[in-house]
Amino acid sequence: MQLSELMSAPVVTAGAGETLKVAAARMAEGAIGSVLVVEGDRCIGILTERDLLRATAEAASAESPVSDWMTPDPVTLPLTASWNEASDVLSRLRFRHIPVVDDSGKLAGLVSLRDLMKVAYLLATEQREPGVPIEAPPGLDNVAVSRTSVGDVQGQQGFYHYRGYNAVDLALRGTVEDVWHLMHEGDLPTDDQRAEFAARARDARRPSPALLDVLPRLAVLQEGMSLAKMVPAMAAAGQVLGCRSWLDQTDDETREQAFSFAAQAPVLAAALYRLGKGLEPVPPHDNLDYAANYVYMITGKEPDADQVAAVERYLILTIDHGFNNSTFTARVVTSSGADMGSAMASGMAALSGPLHGGAPARVLQMLEEIGHPDKAEEWITDALSKRRVLMGFGHRVYRTVDPRADALHEVATRFGGDTLAFAEKVEEIAVRLLNERSPGRGHYANVEFYAGVVLEQAGIPRDMFSPTFGCSRVIGWTANVLEQIADNRIFRPLAHYAGPAPPRPLPEWWSGATTARA
Repeated sequence: MQLSELMSAPVVTAGAGETLKVAAARMAEGAIGSVLVVEGDRCIGILTERDLLRATAEAASAESPVSDWMTPDPVTLPLTASWNEASDVLSRLRFRHIPVVDDSGKLAGLVSLRDLMKVAYLLATEQREPGVPIEAPPGLDNVAVSRTSVGDVQGQQGFYHYRGYNAVDLALRGTVEDVWHLMHEGDLPTDDQRAEFAARARDARRPSPALLDVLPRLAVLQEGMSLAKMVPAMAAAGQVLGCRSWLDQTDDETREQAFSFAAQAPVLAAALYRLGKGLEPVPPHDNLDYAANYVYMITGKEPDADQVAAVERYLILTIDHGFNNSTFTARVVTSSGADMGSAMASGMAALSGPLHGGAPARVLQMLEEIGHPDKAEEWITDALSKRRVLMGFGHRVYRTVDPRADALHEVATRFGGDTLAFAEKVEEIAVRLLNERSPGRGHYANVEFYAGVVLEQAGIPRDMFSPTFGCSRVIGWTANVLEQIADNRIFRPLAHYAGPAPPRPLPEWWSGATTARA
């Protein structure tokens, strides 16, 4: 199949001198991911959604010319190229859109990753027998399982966003309530909306007496505080809030339940922690916003400005991160028609695994095992030779610096101290040794590496590192659950059976239960 059969034509174009505002409007109107920049009948550049996000992140004016932000002289494909050739180029160069030109170099159309995915699906479904699954890579690597407008991670660029806004910029300038409003309502709040939303959040964060009565029994189920304790707490909250299948209640009821979970998650986490220590829970403070109130409910003391800023930055940075394991889990559970409490409990259960949400405290444990900066190289070399996992390094999506790690490192430097200096030394050595062993793979510290340093500096006990992560993610999970409900189709993948060929005859020696009972 040649590109002339599957490309989009005619294409949406813009002139190099037109503004970003005009180009963005054309993208939105056509529901497309790029515009081709033309001069006459020649393609001289391409402007994609990524370029618009980059421009937004760098505070570019909407009146800036397209030429300032486009990719000039883009890679093109000839009309005679095959589907396989186009697929290879898109995969190898990690592009999403490539202009198509005729023999004279005149623009003929555009081929996108979406076009090729449609063809791949058709080819796969035409060539396979009914019931035979399309093979997917282990862990669903690079497989898009749904569409979302909540947020996205662009691993090659080291960038992620919430509804188009740079998440790091939001963390540096906003509050948890601001981003919560963005995730649930679709945009950042005005000043009036911010005050109204914060007041509503304060009202919603007081759990009912029935739920508070359950917490002491959950707190003593195991020693210490962990995300595992939050799983039954989320399920219990769902029961107390009257959560039913979203199929059996109104959209307004479901949205209100989502809001309540986001408001009450930090209250439940702090109460479980204190009860596990033999202390009385600290009720929410009427005059403190989300981040400050969270620290207050854990410690019983009003935090200072530096503590609040550090915790707030961390919470905002971890609210959402694409279709990560726990977000995907919550959406899968929701797709069955399950209630909000079940979805939140399932997300918390997925996050409790050390490969997902349990790493921040383990980073500090690793530093303690190393003991001293002078021993770091020897310890890390030995750990790598024994194939031990270095906690806080590497990521399934990022192939460059994790922007969350950079942001948290900046927060940590405001506190300073020996632990930070120690962590920086370990990071330097670990990154060097990892890249020496696996050159070209791009090894860097991830969000968990400096998260532990920041949270400890801010006065959060280690037992509460992962629950703190869970509390922020509830905001992202609920936004994703609401989106799943709005356009639901139950997840029902197939599996490639790799066991003995069926049907197997029953062995002669096996009498079966029926004979045994006789």
